[in-house]
Amino acid sequence: METQVKLTTLTIPGNLFLAPIAGFTDRAFRSICIRYGADFTFTEMVSAEGIVRNNPKTLMLLRRADNEKLLGIQIFSSSAKTAGESVKKVMDFKPDLIDLNCGCPVSKIVRTGSGAALLLEPAKIKEIVKAIKVETDRPVSVKIRSGWDSEHINYLETAKMAVEGGAEMITLHPRTRSQGYSGRANWEHLKELKKNLPVPVIGSGDLFTTEDAIRMFEETDCNGIMFARGAIGNPPVFRQTKRLLQRGTASFPKNNTEDCRSFLKEKLEIARYHLNLSIKYRGASLAVKEMKKHICAYTKGLPNSSNLRAKIAKADSVETLNQILRDYYSTI
Repeated sequence: METQVKLTTLTIPGNLFLAPIAGFTDRAFRSICIRYGADFTFTEMVSAEGIVRNNPKTLMLLRRADNEKLLGIQIFSSSAKTAGESVKKVMDFKPDLIDLNCGCPVSKIVRTGSGAALLLEPAKIKEIVKAIKVETDRPVSVKIRSGWDSEHINYLETAKMAVEGGAEMITLHPRTRSQGYSGRANWEHLKELKKNLPVPVIGSGDLFTTEDAIRMFEETDCNGIMFARGAIGNPPVFRQTKRLLQRGTASFPKNNTEDCRSFLKEKLEIARYHLNLSIKYRGASLAVKEMKKHICAYTKGLPNSSNLRAKIAKADSVETLNQILRDYYSTI
């Protein structure tokens, strides 16, 4: 299997991607996923309008983590003009790739004509990609869904419009907008898209384990896979997948009590490291607020984790969070 993903001016050294996830893929989390084997990471979805208006909180999302050698910046916009103008400013942050979101199903995004709303206007996707290409020499990619709903499955058309506009890579989450994140992702759409596009196709949707990732590669022949929810609380999924791809053997024996204990301890160690990184990048006050959801994800499924998460929810300082994690760590 070819693991590199080659674009005209960019060669991504591997085929394991971290998806842009609003509220989660900040610098600290991306940094940790890279540490555990992610080959390419994206910012959270960023408003092109906010970039044009120089909104400080928006611009903060564009900054690169210390260990982030490669970075994709994902923007959303319903306007070719605004998208193009935003990219002029985005280039100040030296991205390696710019991604256009055409798949976000969230109502407040769709109402603006952005995200998945663009699936209803494939020609507009082409127009926006062309406007972005005018303002950058970096590769442009587009993330889409299968269609608006089951009556409007048009991923082949939207992908082809994006490529005609100049997109060099397409990521498909094979659910419709109306599905949101429910039901099952239709990987057959990925397989069909791969057969019909001249550019790399990255697969997303229902990737929660190493086994899911390997199966997607085998069933769809996609060029790469993109972990989203499956990476939250479990950055080692990148390492495990990479080892299985390279050696054909799983990295985590499921039936060994000692290995299980080591794995659980590692997740807690990652949570503590993540907290420290978040403090570095966002300051203590915001880190406490933002890290609660991450720590709850890290501890999901651990023994007596419901009581642990109840304590985490009430924590009001870095010291309290750290003490909760230290106390629990000593019980494993």
